[in-house]
Amino acid sequence: MSSSSSVTRLPRPPARRRVALYSHDAVGLGHTRRNLALAGALGGSGTDVLLVTGCPSAPLLGRPEGCDVVVLPAMTKTSDGYGARFWSMPPQDVARVRGEALHGLLTAFRPDLLVVDKHPTGLNGELVRTLTALRATGTRTVLGLRDVLDEPSRARAEWQAAGHDEALDRWYDQVWVYGDERVHDLTRVLHGTRVPRLPWHQTGYLVPPLPAPAAGTPYLLAAVGAGGDGGALLGALVRAQAPAGHRLVLVGGPDLPADVLTGLRAAAAPGVEVHGLRTDTRALVAGAAATITMGGYNSVCEVLATARPALVVPRVEPRLEQLVRAEAFSRHGALDLLHPAEATPAALTRWMADAVTRPATSAPGLATDGLARVGELADDLLRTATGRTVRAV
Repeated sequence: MSSSSSVTRLPRPPARRRVALYSHDAVGLGHTRRNLALAGALGGSGTDVLLVTGCPSAPLLGRPEGCDVVVLPAMTKTSDGYGARFWSMPPQDVARVRGEALHGLLTAFRPDLLVVDKHPTGLNGELVRTLTALRATGTRTVLGLRDVLDEPSRARAEWQAAGHDEALDRWYDQVWVYGDERVHDLTRVLHGTRVPRLPWHQTGYLVPPLPAPAAGTPYLLAAVGAGGDGGALLGALVRAQAPAGHRLVLVGGPDLPADVLTGLRAAAAPGVEVHGLRTDTRALVAGAAATITMGGYNSVCEVLATARPALVVPRVEPRLEQLVRAEAFSRHGALDLLHPAEATPAALTRWMADAVTRPATSAPGLATDGLARVGELADDLLRTATGRTVRAV
């Protein structure tokens, strides 16, 4: 008997699908939070997910099963573009480090599917070399866009000036718009009546399932995302009056300056709690009698999941994204809108007093099943992939 005939051959484990997500993240938590939700929807049993993000707070946000998170050197918006957030080196050197890191990670991971958030070529083109390499190995590539980019004329002008359609034609298979065209038709905003070459899919809103609310004293919640520009709204709320029998819980986020947080706590009226970063924001949303938010994409999706009263006090500079979104949802009766110039302690007190008397209602007919829909789109796209065997769940 030969030595080889005595070897027991074990069956090979089935190949696992690989999905990569890219999130540039120069400001706030929004892109990374959305991509973590996508990681949960696209991952699960039989799939390995890699999220590459520029958000330094990403490790604090948790991660779905089967997902690993790699944080790139952080960049931030400046008056003339982007610069290093923590390092003192020139922006072009940080960009070089990020580009090399992305290329090494993604070409080694060799995803079946790459989902890129907002910027088709990455921040300052940092994805170009990697996109070219991945396309040569058969990776399917999708651009993901939130429902609203900015005021329509500005969004269209910036899209065209950046040459994004040319990038899509060269490197991409599909575009996923995480919204409902009845609320805001981003495809028409960017292209008018022209039909884009690639398929553009409106997925519906990425509304997450919320955890069961904790028992306790009734409360209202106000959360301002990462908090970098939420000080003014929180400053008005600490001087507002919570409805009788209710607490008011304020969450500032990781980017709220420490001195602002200290001042808010010192100024808080009785019954008002002020917190910095909370990792259980979704649980707080689930249990709140009503919610006040600035109107970022993820915040609005969370309040849509509750069907309880919500007030949006949107950011209006440097972009009108949140105002456009809030106006659109307000027209559908899904939330209330208050311009930040009118968000006085008295106005907020009146809204809260009314909100806690309302029954839970939901806006009829809006597509809020985006997390299920992106899974279906990914399966369909990978099922039709050619050029190599695609791992299946």
